[in-house]
Amino acid sequence: MPFYYPNYQNDMWRIFGICFYGDKNHFLIEREKRFSQDLIVPFLREKRIAMSDTAAEVVRTKNTASDKDLEIVEQTDLDALLRALPLCEAVITAGQLATSVFCRHFQIAEPRVGDFSGLSFEGCEVRLYRMPSSSRAYPMTVERKAQVYRKVFVWLGMVGLER
Repeated sequence: MPFYYPNYQNDMWRIFGICFYGDKNHFLIEREKRFSQDLIVPFLREKRIAMSDTAAEVVRTKNTASDKDLEIVEQTDLDALLRALPLCEAVITAGQLATSVFCRHFQIAEPRVGDFSGLSFEGCEVRLYRMPSSSRAYPMTVERKAQVYRKVFVWLGMVGLER
C-alpha cells in the first residue's frame, strides 16, 4: 500500500480531520472516494507525527483485513524506532495486535482502550496510548473515536480544549 490507512472505509484520517480541523472530511477527496496523501503528508510533518507499523513483515492467514488473521513474521525494531525519535513523548497504537506487540516488547502492562501505560526508554519517559481501532468494524462512532484520540493531542499540546 502506498501509505497508511488508504482504505476509504477506514476512519483514521477522518479522526485526524475532526481532532485538528473539526471536519471529518478534511483529508477526503470525496468525488474520488479516497484520502489526499498530498494533504496528509505535509500535515504529519508540520505536526511532527511519525507513523510506523509494529511489524516489518506479516502474512495474512485468511483473506481478511482483521488483525486476528495476521501472523507476524518479523517485528519492527521498536528500540531503533524510538532511538530515531528522541523527543517522542507518546506512542499511539490503534489496534490490539499493535498494542500487544509494543507492550510485550517493552514489558509494560497493556492499557485499556483510551488509556495509557508509561515506559522509560533510555532515559526518556514515553506514554503508550491504546486508542480505539479506526476500522469501521470497531463498535464506536467516528466522532466518539475522535474524542478519545483528542485526549492524547490535548496532552501533547497539539490541540486546545475548545473542540
